[in-house]
Amino acid sequence: MAVESMADVWPHNTSVKAFRKAWPLEGEPLWERVFAVHHDRMQIKNGKTALRNLQKIFTCTFRLANSQGFHSMSLRDLSRETEISMGGLYAYIGSKSDLASAIEAVVRQTIDDVMSDISNHNLPPYEHLKAALFADIYMNDIMHQWYYFCFIEAKGLDKQQREAATQMEQKFDERLKSIFRQGIDAGVFSYDDDLGLLAAATTAMLQQWYLKRWKFQQMKTSIDTFAGFTLQHVLNALNYDVNAAQQTPLVNQRSLA
Repeated sequence: MAVESMADVWPHNTSVKAFRKAWPLEGEPLWERVFAVHHDRMQIKNGKTALRNLQKIFTCTFRLANSQGFHSMSLRDLSRETEISMGGLYAYIGSKSDLASAIEAVVRQTIDDVMSDISNHNLPPYEHLKAALFADIYMNDIMHQWYYFCFIEAKGLDKQQREAATQMEQKFDERLKSIFRQGIDAGVFSYDDDLGLLAAATTAMLQQWYLKRWKFQQMKTSIDTFAGFTLQHVLNALNYDVNAAQQTPLVNQRSLA
């Protein structure tokens, strides 16, 4: 059996294939992740039964939210769509607020897990930035409905959930700023303006992949093309010096967890 070299494994290999192998975020692994994040709030503890019904509940929630809006959706609508009784539904979801909170928590935990793992690999600034940008694009592509819900429905959530969604985005901006600073300190990047503004603009660019999916489909833009374009745009803004990068030794990265 062939042993994979480090260069073939995420995040050293930043291909979609390598990411999907390292982070299976669809099918049963996704529902296992949902169960792990949400099980403390559920009355059902049987894993197999829970996974099957969680898939129904969240899939139908996204379908109803897209067709009539989450604010207009009732748990009775969800019960009818999932064919799970109201009593059965309450064993998983105590309220719409609980449902929205679970969706936000799954996205937040997934981002934290993936980004913390990248940080733990102690990559040089260029590779660190590339892995972070590509990972976010891959995640929001695979978990499109989850990301879309968190962005579109945030305005209709209660105050605590709106703040949680805002904090999730701000934390990602801080991760980017930290990578930018690492590159500047290493002499690889050069930037004299507001790093916070650059991080916010970068996050907004990444969000376009799930918010404007129809546009990129019409343009026949592949995920690889979009990821490469985004990376190059940010590198240009940071005045990336490839020669300095080749001469810079690997340094320990600050934890972004």
